Amino acid sequence: MNFQRGRARDEPEINLIAMIDVLLVILIFLMVTTTYSKFAGLEINLPTADAQAQQDKPNEIDVVVMASGSVMINKAPVSGGVEMIAQSLRNAAAGGEPVVVINADAKAAHQSVIDVMQAARNAGLTHISFATQQKAQ
Repeated sequence: MNFQRGRARDEPEINLIAMIDVLLVILIFLMVTTTYSKFAGLEINLPTADAQAQQDKPNEIDVVVMASGSVMINKAPVSGGVEMIAQSLRNAAAGGEPVVVINADAKAAHQSVIDVMQAARNAGLTHISFATQQKAQ
């Protein structure tokens, strides 16, 4: 006995609309719950140059920061904090706008160099340069 003789056979279908709805819900969930990490620093490669030594300019103030943290301005030792360094820089500038050249020891504390930069800003000197040496070949 064949009871389904007159009926047409229905082909099975996959309902894609329900599957798309589920995928969209998962996508929205992932977008909302994802955290993005922020990098605090920049990765940069500093340029190198093989330039000749610059001639001494009369409008330069040489500041030496030693490894111990002591500061010398134009070969004269300066004791005290940022305000004493700023006063010495004002005296060395003598009303002009010289370039402050910071010669910091490689083992000098970072805070000592920042103190000199702060003193230069307090003294009204905005042109600051750092002296380096070339590596031996």
